[in-house]
Amino acid sequence: MITIEKNPVSLLPQTDLTAPVFGKIHTDHLFVAEYKNGTWHEGKIIPFQHLSLSPFALALHYAQSVFEGMKAFNTADGRTYVFRPEDHHTRLTRSMQRMCMPEIPKSLFLEAVSTFVHLEKEWIPSAQGGALYLRPLVFASEARVGVKIAEEYLFLIMACPTVPMYSKPLSVKVETQYARAAEGGTGNAKCAGNYGAAFYPTHLAQQEGFDQVIWTDAKTHSFIEESGTMNVFAVINGVLTTPPVSGTILEGITRDTILSIAKRMNIPTEERKISVEELESGFKNGSITEIFGTGTAAAVIPIQKVSIDGRTYSPEGEYSIMNQLGSTLQSIRSGTLEDTQHWMVFVD
Repeated sequence: MITIEKNPVSLLPQTDLTAPVFGKIHTDHLFVAEYKNGTWHEGKIIPFQHLSLSPFALALHYAQSVFEGMKAFNTADGRTYVFRPEDHHTRLTRSMQRMCMPEIPKSLFLEAVSTFVHLEKEWIPSAQGGALYLRPLVFASEARVGVKIAEEYLFLIMACPTVPMYSKPLSVKVETQYARAAEGGTGNAKCAGNYGAAFYPTHLAQQEGFDQVIWTDAKTHSFIEESGTMNVFAVINGVLTTPPVSGTILEGITRDTILSIAKRMNIPTEERKISVEELESGFKNGSITEIFGTGTAAAVIPIQKVSIDGRTYSPEGEYSIMNQLGSTLQSIRSGTLEDTQHWMVFVD
């Protein structure tokens, strides 16, 4: 049973939800559960507040920290739901296994998410694409300096109102010097260290005027993998194509959703390696007509410019396939198109 301590002073009346800056505005509450003595204890929802944490907390020293990014929406008729929470739990579990962390029981995770969203649903912006962005976070809280697997953890859920992260098409650089992940590493885990290691090359690209980078494989830098906040799709000779998930690519929930929708719409799809050489030649000969990114925060966003070894290319298509897929996803999320995959888990 999750106990709830309501915040006596809500920030909602003084918050403008028309255009919230992603990740800067938090809702009124925080979910907290502890792992001690070999078990997860029943969680509680409390007023949003700072944490009291020992400087010896193992996560601060050895990076045992994983998280998820997921969203809750309102349908057109006002019902509130979480999008694919079981799949997010599955991915969180994989990340925790890779980081030697104790699995959170599915029942605890789903009850925590549902109860939390039901309490905070008034924070969902009414604009198209408006959502409550949920950040489940698990980290080692045991107070001890020493290279060891922690025996104590905190599981948190926090939330912020959001609209799609990007409001315009992106300009990206294909990164062939630095690497995000290598085979055998933690590339398919959503762990904090992956993001910290990606900051520097991304910062360099942004100084050059790009929004993001497209990572390439660490061994040869010959094949594209994913972008900083999203998976990558290209329409090549009319086929929706994306790199296969592997030990170096995060298994995006939105990526999987888009592939499922494409198959439902009889759009040809292919999951295979895409070389940098094929990407460049495809722009030159016109076989690549669309390229776009997908992610929980990014939604579905066109990539307008791609820089490869200092040369910039743009697809010449009209993004008809991307627009069809994005529109269908939005219709499912708004409840105007049947959710045949049972992705929507209602909290009312």
